[in-house]
Amino acid sequence: MLILLFLIPALFPGKVVEKLKGWANESLNGELDFSRAGLSFFNHFPSLTVTLYDVSLKGSAPFKKDTLVAADEIALGINVGSLIFGRQIHIDKIFLSDARISVLVNEAGEANYNVYAATDKKANTTSDSAVASLRLEKISISNTRVTYSDRSLKLLLDARGFNYTGSGDLDKSLFDLESRARIDSISFSLGEEAYLIDKQIKANLVTRINTDAFSLIFRKNRLKINQLSLGFKGQVDFLENGYGLDLEMSALNSSLHDLITAFPPQYVNWLSKTKVKGITDLMIAMKGKYIASAHTFPDLDAKIKIRDGYVKHADAPFPAADIYLDLKANMPATNPDSLKLNLDSVFFHIDRGYFAGHLNAIGVARPQISTVLKAQIDLGKLDEAFGFSTLDCKGKIDLNLRANGRYDLLNKRFPVTDADIRISDANIKTAYYPHPIANINMQAAIKNTLGDLSSLNVKVDPFSFQFEEKPFFVRASLKDFDHIVYDMEMKGEIDVAKIYEVFARKDLALKGYIDADLKLQGSAADVAERRYERLNNKGELKLKDISINSAYFPLPFVIREGAFRFDQDKMSFDDFSGAYGQSDLKMNGYLQHVIDYVFSSGGVLKGQFSVHADHLNVNEFMSSTPVDSSGKTASGGVALIPPLYDLSLKASAGNVLFKDLHLQNLATNVSVNKGKLSLKETGFDIIGCKVRMDMEYANEGSSKALFDYRIRADNFDIRKAYDTIKIFRELVSAAANAEGIVSVDYSLKGTLDSSMSPVYPSLTGSGTLSLQDVKVKGLKMFSAISRKIANDSINNPNLRKVNIRSRIKNNVITVDRFRFKVFGFRPRIEGQTSLDGRLNLKMRLGLPPLGIIGIPITVTGSSDDPVVRLGKKNSEEIEETEYIEE
Repeated sequence: MLILLFLIPALFPGKVVEKLKGWANESLNGELDFSRAGLSFFNHFPSLTVTLYDVSLKGSAPFKKDTLVAADEIALGINVGSLIFGRQIHIDKIFLSDARISVLVNEAGEANYNVYAATDKKANTTSDSAVASLRLEKISISNTRVTYSDRSLKLLLDARGFNYTGSGDLDKSLFDLESRARIDSISFSLGEEAYLIDKQIKANLVTRINTDAFSLIFRKNRLKINQLSLGFKGQVDFLENGYGLDLEMSALNSSLHDLITAFPPQYVNWLSKTKVKGITDLMIAMKGKYIASAHTFPDLDAKIKIRDGYVKHADAPFPAADIYLDLKANMPATNPDSLKLNLDSVFFHIDRGYFAGHLNAIGVARPQISTVLKAQIDLGKLDEAFGFSTLDCKGKIDLNLRANGRYDLLNKRFPVTDADIRISDANIKTAYYPHPIANINMQAAIKNTLGDLSSLNVKVDPFSFQFEEKPFFVRASLKDFDHIVYDMEMKGEIDVAKIYEVFARKDLALKGYIDADLKLQGSAADVAERRYERLNNKGELKLKDISINSAYFPLPFVIREGAFRFDQDKMSFDDFSGAYGQSDLKMNGYLQHVIDYVFSSGGVLKGQFSVHADHLNVNEFMSSTPVDSSGKTASGGVALIPPLYDLSLKASAGNVLFKDLHLQNLATNVSVNKGKLSLKETGFDIIGCKVRMDMEYANEGSSKALFDYRIRADNFDIRKAYDTIKIFRELVSAAANAEGIVSVDYSLKGTLDSSMSPVYPSLTGSGTLSLQDVKVKGLKMFSAISRKIANDSINNPNLRKVNIRSRIKNNVITVDRFRFKVFGFRPRIEGQTSLDGRLNLKMRLGLPPLGIIGIPITVTGSSDDPVVRLGKKNSEEIEETEYIEE
């Protein structure tokens, strides 16, 4: 036996390497490289293994240039009987150590691991050309780094120190894979959320694998994340375009201490200094199909229960004791709006203070809420008991809140609420800023008796604090949020940047400064009835570097510097400067009904002011994806017009970018009223031409808009217009072969799609295109006519002082009769052409010298392939495409 152990590797090394290379060429879709190979019983005794050195295996398409596996050594176990007596070598084991495995999946779901080209088993056993086969019984991986990056799921897994042993009849279509795994450090994130960071995992798994049905069934599985032991069961089906999931992970009767060891590292460090006791039950389940392309997502269920919890950090005088939590969450189709949250009970006490309550909520955007929360907490004792590492707080909070109903401001619903909140002598200091927010005091009450906005009353008397030795004070009484009645006072200074540093990090840039001295008193009813003498609004609000977000715009407005003066119903501002994305804004004027607009559900903001921008990027105002570095938007939505604005303004801009158009010297009178935008007496320069325009625009949702505009442009270069303006190229395709000067006076209205492009069948309009001096070259229609009459004079004509009137409706342009002269000929043209290039034109070619005698001609077909016939022949009308409103 000892002699054979040395003799067999010496007798067969060439045969093994030769057949191994042949098998690799036949069975692998990825490129396999290695420097040399060796055969031995002693590397992984008692298995006979061929060891490949300096191994690199590239991935399958479309990742053929990316490395799937890289290792100093990979050992393949060889069946001895097949080596000595068989025509095939059977590879039954794989040993991998100190390697790097990189699994990649792109946005389309294509993966780099499909490198094994499985062959039919029957053919494989009978074919003389089959030099080796893969019939695995064991896989062993040690000290390897495994990364899995799936862009279709936005999933990233990074496992370091991956050690794995799996055994089973892996060559069968249905087999049980028994696995043991230990991972020294694993991190896992999905989307933008990190769920595991540098965790240690141990696992014993029995997985039934069905290669015919492409499914994994997890039968007996135990995982251990740090000290938390988890049961894992379920099934994963690999579908053509996604996954079928039925998975459940649970930890029953675990200790609260062990549960926290599975949290991110900062909690584990905290745990080493904290005494934690209690019993927990945890369950997470996911069931359903995940098909991203069809927007199909599985149901998600989660439950957590904590009993007899106890937390006492370091030398805290009092623990947080009798901690109880019973939380259940269900999210059908992983849709937040379908979330059902049931916090059946939560409770803990610290000394004589306590926190207790329950919460039921359905939905997120417009949640149905039922909750009771009560608390009497000493913040200092809370801080000591839990040992907040980055937070130092003092003071007392008393809370008594009861709420039941739907929160839906759009439909003027607010839960029936009875809430009282008192904060006394509180200080908050964090590790991010050296000074605290001090002397925080607040007494607030929220009452709602009917479940609507009209019965909502909010009273804050007072809310005050001191920061950097500067006091800030607010007192407010707000009633009837349908028609607001207000009495407010605000005084003090806030450095928003420093306030933000208290709660965040210095490297996160947020600036802002507020200096307020305001007294506001009145009602929406007084404003609506113009009883301005009853208002008592006065004072000044100074803002600097303040960012304001609105649901109507995808980017925030940034107030660089501005002072707002309140006087009765007006809020005036002078030399106000701001920015929106890449656009800069300077404004002067006033707004009215500001308080009513901010606090009432139906308040209308009125005002008159002037706006100037050196640079204005209209693309950024569209409800779309963020603007790229060139200032353009790829796709997304139309510009949204707020429905509760009644504004008039004079606007001017030095440079304007709208889609791919660059305009200069814009000046216009703008009004925004009831969701409609109107531009009157608008003028701008484009391609060296002065343009005048009037327009009305209104969006219907975020993916559709209506427009109605008239444009007048005198003496512009038709070549530049065709090269520069996309809609001109599409509406006047014949201009591709023209040069010269034209003018246009056209009215057009219709529908815009989500990319702010016109829906052509919806367009209706009429106008005149005036050709001052235009040279037409290579127009196929004129070329076809020249060939038909055997006279080249009509080809490439010069057109001077020709006015062409036309009408657009149902995707068809109807051209009124027009005449012109060319080399003694007097052509007369009328008829139809469609926006997709179909032709139905009637022509009379007046012959020299006076055109009294003429040749009738019909032109059909398309602009690319015109069909010319002589004589008065009947031609079919171009079929119209009627626009049907969705």
